[in-house]
Amino acid sequence: MRRNRERRKSVDKGAPKWMVTYSDMVTLILVFFILLFTMSQIDAEKFKKVAEALRAENIFDSMPSIVEKENAMNEVKGLNDEMEEKNDVTDQPKETPEVHNAEITENKDTLDELLAEVERFLNENNLNDVISASRTDQGVVLVLQENVLFETGEADVLEPAKPFLDKVSTLISNIPNEVRVEGHTDDRPISNYRYPSNWELSVARASSVIRYILANNNFDSSRFIAAGFGDTRPVVPNNSPENWSKNRRVEMVILELDAKE
Repeated sequence: MRRNRERRKSVDKGAPKWMVTYSDMVTLILVFFILLFTMSQIDAEKFKKVAEALRAENIFDSMPSIVEKENAMNEVKGLNDEMEEKNDVTDQPKETPEVHNAEITENKDTLDELLAEVERFLNENNLNDVISASRTDQGVVLVLQENVLFETGEADVLEPAKPFLDKVSTLISNIPNEVRVEGHTDDRPISNYRYPSNWELSVARASSVIRYILANNNFDSSRFIAAGFGDTRPVVPNNSPENWSKNRRVEMVILELDAKE
């Protein structure tokens, strides 16, 4: 009598064979994405380290490449050169505070010389009664009274004022400072078809001065600022004809280089 012997089926131990191939593929994909992430960072030093690590490990030696080795190395070299060039531009020395302060100090001395030249011109042409020059924290301030610049209630530059404006233009042609031109009026109201109020008149007068300077010189228009204050900033009380005349004025402020800072 035969005995039925149970035959035990052999069972392979360990992971299935396909798992090994799958694991290798996942590992290669992971390395590929890590490489892409590293290359996306604009850091030449980090990229070089990763590239050296990949070359040392020879990760891709067992897989054929669809890109020729020489072309691939040329692309990597080009990328390195591009990133190094960007780093060189970034690492260019910036202007130090000492150099900036020296430029400001030199410009202040230039404004002092400009002020002295303006005062000399006023004395030689007997214009001290209608034009004054002074130095403030903002820069050099030139105050031109209405009667030397405009007719009453008008904004067209008069002929007697043009030689002085030409002189100022010559002086500021050698410096980079910005120039703010301010129009001021007295408190007596004005209302006509051209200037409904003192606001429009003050702005028009400041603009006329700037237009004359720009029309006769090769200046960058961005250096000039026109401002109209109407009767809001009187220098004396508006209580007499003499004081009204003092308040009707145009101020030219040649600003210090660091005035806006």
